[in-house]
Parts: sequence; structure tokens; C-alpha cells
Amino acid sequence: MEIMENREQLAAYREKARELVAQMTLEEKVGQTLYTAPAIPRLGIKAYNWWNEALHGVARAGVATVFPQAIGLAASFDEDFVEEIADAISTEGRAKYNMQQKYDDAERYKGLTFWAPNVNIFRDPRWGRGHETFGEDPYLSSRLGVRFVQGLQGHDENIYKAAACAKHFAVHSGPEDLRHEFNVDVEKQDLYETYLPAFKACVQEGHVETVMGAYNRVDGAPCCGSHMLLQEILREEWGFEGHVVSDCGAIKDFYQHHMVVDTPVEAVAMAMNNGCDLNCGNMYLHLTQAVKDGLVDESRLDEAVVNLLTARAKLGILDQKERSIYDEIAYDVVDSASMQELNKEAAARSVVLLKNEENLLPLDKKKIRTIGVIGPNADNRKALVGNYEGTASHYWTILEGLQDYLGDSVRIMYSQGCHLCHVPKGGTPEVPSSGRGDDRRGEVKAVCENSDVIIACMGLDASLEGEQGDANNEFASGDKPNLNLPGMQQEILEIICASGKPVVLVLLSGSALAVTWAQENVPAIVQGWYPGAMGGKAIAEILFGDRAPEGKLPVTFYKTTEELPEFTDYHMKGRTYRYMEQEALYPFGYGLSYTTFSFESVTADTDRVEDAGVGLTVKVKNTGTMPGRETVQVYVKMMREGTPNAQLKALKKISLKAGEVQEVNLRLPKEAFGLYDTEGNFVYYPGEAQIFIGGQGPDHRSRHLTGQEVTALRVTVLG
Repeated sequence: MEIMENREQLAAYREKARELVAQMTLEEKVGQTLYTAPAIPRLGIKAYNWWNEALHGVARAGVATVFPQAIGLAASFDEDFVEEIADAISTEGRAKYNMQQKYDDAERYKGLTFWAPNVNIFRDPRWGRGHETFGEDPYLSSRLGVRFVQGLQGHDENIYKAAACAKHFAVHSGPEDLRHEFNVDVEKQDLYETYLPAFKACVQEGHVETVMGAYNRVDGAPCCGSHMLLQEILREEWGFEGHVVSDCGAIKDFYQHHMVVDTPVEAVAMAMNNGCDLNCGNMYLHLTQAVKDGLVDESRLDEAVVNLLTARAKLGILDQKERSIYDEIAYDVVDSASMQELNKEAAARSVVLLKNEENLLPLDKKKIRTIGVIGPNADNRKALVGNYEGTASHYWTILEGLQDYLGDSVRIMYSQGCHLCHVPKGGTPEVPSSGRGDDRRGEVKAVCENSDVIIACMGLDASLEGEQGDANNEFASGDKPNLNLPGMQQEILEIICASGKPVVLVLLSGSALAVTWAQENVPAIVQGWYPGAMGGKAIAEILFGDRAPEGKLPVTFYKTTEELPEFTDYHMKGRTYRYMEQEALYPFGYGLSYTTFSFESVTADTDRVEDAGVGLTVKVKNTGTMPGRETVQVYVKMMREGTPNAQLKALKKISLKAGEVQEVNLRLPKEAFGLYDTEGNFVYYPGEAQIFIGGQGPDHRSRHLTGQEVTALRVTVLG
């Protein structure tokens, strides 16, 4: 069932909103366009704060389940599971809202309008906010974005469980320190081929209630006041029926930083006239003057307020005369045992095994007396949660997870090794500042000498990569200056490896790191992302083989920073697996397991691409000795010069016991074989296409790393 498919009910909500707006004064209407919408008691309208966050759990409003960061959820490559997580988030969101309403607690972060998911494309690994996204691929971002929206909003045909928001519309991915003034010069082909598909899917398939405009300009127009984006594309091309909200403070940028207008009144007129209904900020207080000066027609203001009241009606919180099933969700579901178990499952499903030389993993605790746990992320809670996070009742770092898992059976020796990076300006050092910056090297050597195996815990946390103003790195406003392990981490890792002991490198980060030296010198490497509050427990279970890792990379890991195009260049040429010409360190879609899988009897129901598309069948067998989950990945490459590399166009996650065989049926729609031309038109070029099916991409690097081939089929596109 699609979200809110009852058109009659939707029409009734909108008519109710129109009736209320018709009774409002100009000042009352203007008040409703602020995220801090005041009450209008004479109309029975309560005050409402629109600003709430739920990127990977209900955020910033007390205790809630802190799931893995979005990029980690993306690594699950599992649509069904991502919707299950979003459904759990909205369950906690409703429970917290019901509790807060009971006690008249209605400030910021207390509503049901969640400004998530972030479906921007992670086009450059240096972007600090990339870990908020579902990765670099528009198809994967579309599928996971739609299912996250559906999980938040629910499947009741009459009422939303919560309201989701697709952000930041559009063509937005850094640099963070330029976002308030930056103009993106984007080609039409890149716009439609890469930057818009996830938003389009969220609107047309997910029926997302809200779209948030970005800070930057696109082709000279601020996104929150862009006629092309908000009117021509969003409303007219895609048929969007929800409401548009500005990013916070974005409308002030129109005259302070973008310099496209001269006054606050002109700024709010530009935003309102081009379709921005709700202001995160207080700029829309100037709308009263804008209407009086004739810069905004009052009928457009009416339309905006109708959109906003309709959204509240869809949530069942406009007049609250009729109770819904969601009003009965009790507070005791928050941070419950079942939520914690789901959270641990999510952390486990997001882990990607990047290297496992001579099957060092899984470790056998019966053969180990002492484990050395070394590194700045071994006991770093910040490296569990990413940004836009809630507050967990308990956090399990990697060190804590291993201590809990091993108990007294194996001794654990720990050293922080070094700082994560450096001490922020005005910050507090993690070790006494009187100590030398390298004063842990001796301790590291001692731990290595006394241990049978070393778990090296390196990477980043949200203090080093994140949103401008949130991250406190002083060198890049939240963006990374390069892809290297920061600070002394590389040096400490080399000291560990020089010990001659078996080493497992666990990376916690929200983005790709150029761990080229580690790939050549460390026998086992695990990417854990920001795995949520239960991350340490989940990673411990994977390291010791209670389950097999199953994650796949939603982003490309590059070999060097130097091979990247300029950060400010939004052309897709040379970026991501779809357009890069060089070989990756670890490719998109790549991830190892403790078991093995074969793909057999691959067939297509046609060799000609017509309106029905192409149906595919494949038998997948777990050829290893332990149960595991595998992602069936389908890529399409148009055999035509100047087209993207093979692109992901279908996926399916399956679970198989050792020796089990499962037949998987997938259908590639005709649209999977279309391309955008230089004018942004979607076309079918006649000619040959290749379809690749397997557990990875069809690139040479994936074949080298896994030793596995993918199956290729040829079909003809008729045009």
C-alpha cells in the first residue's frame, strides 16, 4: 500500500486547512510560516515547532535509540531493513511526542515533522556531511531514501505516523565553509543523471511530505528561492503536493551572502514567490511588509499556509478531535530491549570486511590469551554516533564491546595510542597537555609485545567531519582536507604492524579513507562506519565469528587524495564509480564475508529491451561453511561511447545457510536502460547494453579483491 493514497481524505484535509486560513488575519498567516508557529486559540490551532531531526534515530530530545549513521545503514544494501529501521524511529518518535504532549512539552525537537533523510549525493569523500547520506550512487540513494520515507510516514492510508523530509534540494555537497555563498554551476546532464534522481523517487514513489531547500545557489539562484528547482521541477515535473521548508538561516543568505537581493523583505518575497512555504529561521516575519508592499500576493501566502496546515492534518495533530492508532504508542517502547536488539542488528549489518588475508578473521578466543586494543577510536563514544544523534542510555565502544564479549576468558590490554587528530581550539585534550604528543609510543610497543593479536582502532569521528559549526576541526569547517588517517594514527599503525603480531584494523569513519598502506601491510581490515550505540557489541561479535560480515561499500574508497577533482567542481566527470577512470582502492559495492557465494543459472526472459523491461533469474548458493547474507547486485552498461560506467540498477539482500540455494527473481524496468542527454532529456539510445549480475560490481578491482567473476548478459535496446 502506498503512503496516504486516500485521495478523498487528502482533499478533506486540504479543505479543512483552507477553511481555517480563510479566517486568519495577515499577521496570523505569516506566523504560521515560521518553524515556531504560534497558537491561534480562537481557531483551535495549537502552537507547533516544526523542527525535529531523525537522521538515524530521534535526535536531540533526550533518550532514544541511536542507530548507525545513515552511511552505515546504506552499507547494508538492504531496502527492507532500512524501512524497518525508519519504522522503529517513527515508533519512538510517536512515543516521545505522545509523552511530550501529555506534559505540555512542545519546543524544538518535540514535533512529528522529522527533517530526514538526507538524500544528497556523496560526490566527494572530503565532504564533512557525507556520512548523513546513503552514499554516492543515485539508484541506491533512491531505493533507500524511498524506503526510509515510507518507514517514517507509515502505510496508513489516512494518516501519517510521522512526516519525512527529503533534503537538501538540490546539488548540495560542500564545501561546508562556502555553502552560504557558493554557486553551483551544474550541467543539465549531471543534474538529472546524478543529483535529482533520489529526490524524484522520494517525491513520486515515497510521497514524502516535505522537501528542504539547500543553502547554496544553483545556476545563480538560491535553492530556497529557485523557480527552476521549486516550481518547474518539484511542483510541475514531479507533481509534489507537500510543503517546502528552507534550510536554517538560508533565506537570510539571499542578501547577506549570495547578494541576489538587497533587503530582507526582497529575500522573503523571493523565497515565498518561488514556493518555499516554511522558514527555518525568523526571516518570514518580513512577509507582512512584503504583502503590504505588493511584493507577495496574499493568495500565495494562503497557499503556503494551506500546505502547512494540511501537513499537520495528515499527522492528526491539527485539531486532534479524532484519535489515531499512533496516539496509543506508549513511552515504554523507547530504548526498549527490542529496540536495542534491532540496533545491534543494524550495526552488524553495516560492517564491511575490506580485507581478510589468510582468513585471519574470525578470531578464535580459545587460541588467544591476550588481545591488545590500540587506537584513539577504541574507546571513543563520539566515533559511535556521527552527527544529528540522539542520546543513548548506554554506549558500547569497541573496547567495551570486546571486554563484555570476552569477559575473563581473554585478557585485554589497552592503549589510546595517540589523539584522534589534534586538540581543537579552546578544546580539552584527551590526555594531559603536559605530556608529549608522542608519549604513547612506548605503551603501544609494550601492549604489542604482550599480546597475541592486536585490534587497531583508527579513523575519524564527528568532531573531524560534519556540518559547518558542528564539527570543530579548525582546518576545513567540517570537511576533510585529505583522505589520510589524521594526526599520528598512521605512525602508530606502522608501529603496531612492526611488532610482527597479527593485526586487525577497525576503521570507524563516516567516509572513505585512503588506507593504501594498510591494504598492503595489514592482514585484516574492517570498516565499521559510525555504528551506533551498540556498535562495540556488534563489532565484537563479528570479529569473533558469531556472524559473518555482510556490508557493501556505498561509496568508493580512493587510493589517494590527489586523484580527486577539485572539491568545488560539481561536474561528475572523474567522480564516483560511475565516472572514474582510475582503479579504486576499494570499489563501490565491494565487501567480503566469512562465507562464500556462487551465482549460477543466470537467465534473462528477453534479449530485447521493450516496455516490460528485462526479467532476471539467478540461483545463489552459499558455498561456505557458515550462514551469511549476500546482496545480489545488478549493473547495466550501455555499450556506447561517452556513457557512464556500469551502474547499479537492481539489488536484493538474501540470507542463506551453509549449502543453501535460493532462486532470486529481479526485474529491470525499461528505465534502467535510459540515459540523460546534455539537455537533461531522458532518452533511449538504440544499441547494445550489458547486464552484470553478482555480489559485486563488474570492475577489474572487485574481481581482483574477491577472486570472483560476475555474469554478463547482452541485450538490445530498441530506442
